[in-house]
Amino acid sequence: MTLVERFVTKVIAESSFEELDRIYLSNRVLALVGEGIFDVETDQDNLIDLKDQLVEEAVRIETIEDSQAAREILGADLMDLVTPCPSQVNRDFWATYAHSPEQAIADFYQLSQKNDYIKLKAIAKNIAYRVPSDYGELEITINLSKPEKDPKEIAAAKLVKSSNYPQCQLCMENEGYHGRVNHPARSNHRIIRFDISGQEWGFQYSPYAYFNEHCIFLDSQHRPMAISRQSFERLLAIVEQFPGYFAGSNADLPIVGGSILTHDHYQGGRHVFPMEVAPIQKSVTFEGFESVKAGIVQWPMSVIRLTSDSKEDLTELADKILLAWRQYSDPSVQVLAESNGTPHHTITPIARSEMGSLSWIWSCGTIKYLQSIQMVSIIPTRMSNISRRKISA
Repeated sequence: MTLVERFVTKVIAESSFEELDRIYLSNRVLALVGEGIFDVETDQDNLIDLKDQLVEEAVRIETIEDSQAAREILGADLMDLVTPCPSQVNRDFWATYAHSPEQAIADFYQLSQKNDYIKLKAIAKNIAYRVPSDYGELEITINLSKPEKDPKEIAAAKLVKSSNYPQCQLCMENEGYHGRVNHPARSNHRIIRFDISGQEWGFQYSPYAYFNEHCIFLDSQHRPMAISRQSFERLLAIVEQFPGYFAGSNADLPIVGGSILTHDHYQGGRHVFPMEVAPIQKSVTFEGFESVKAGIVQWPMSVIRLTSDSKEDLTELADKILLAWRQYSDPSVQVLAESNGTPHHTITPIARSEMGSLSWIWSCGTIKYLQSIQMVSIIPTRMSNISRRKISA
């Protein structure tokens, strides 16, 4: 069987296309790859492997240039053929969600793998292992999946006319975007829309995952990241709406090493971090928050874990800790809230919601002095929890 025939057969089997669409699909593939591959044979049978072979054939006959960007753009265009349109993806998700949120999430995750938006081949190159320590098992990960920039492409990118569309890689406008040498191809990208307190947000997966089912929750508007009380409220709302996933935020200050600070977003996934299972070293109490169980976690950095079955109390206490930390200074140990008007302190909240007999949420917070990072991590279960990490420079 020829490469085009086999790829089209797989597309029909993995999508809503039917046998009647075969000629149409064949012509779409030839238009993308080039008619010079019409008679090329193949012994591949996997959809993504067939796509990869089509891309290499396009390079061979010079339909596309021999570059990483060109390969990714063509590959995304080909896999868009097995990807339903955004409206259909969202209809299917919420129709399934109505009777099984877990199945809706699983189906969307499966689609994002099947259409090669999640780069499974590349992710398989990652290295991960655990190491015993005084704090329990530490998790070591080496991400080898995201391809390095080709020097030729870096040079070519300098010659490309600047564009602010999409404004960043997290904007909704990336959905279906063709891509260019200095912006990733997103033809096969889909985003689930959902509501948080009357605002539209998006749910998508990360192409180059750092952990299982690594996903991103993003604001539909291009607004800068900001850790605030609203962040805690959103994180707790997200983990309730997406059962089985944690949700957390990078810090909102450049000195902490946050990723994309220009667009408000959170990360999540189906993963349990070693810090979450580390024991409590010392229990603490906060006056007026008797419903919140709190403790300092036995961890290399200072971590506060908050647990409660009251979202309101958990949010209130987390906000109180955040506000106190932002203005805290202790010059004797070189901890300064700011320098020349530049703030030093923020938190990294992580939330998890665990529905069960204990129904609890935890929070982890970290405080470390002298050039340290303090993290606030909110982890709600049915109760909610918040952790925090200090940052001082």
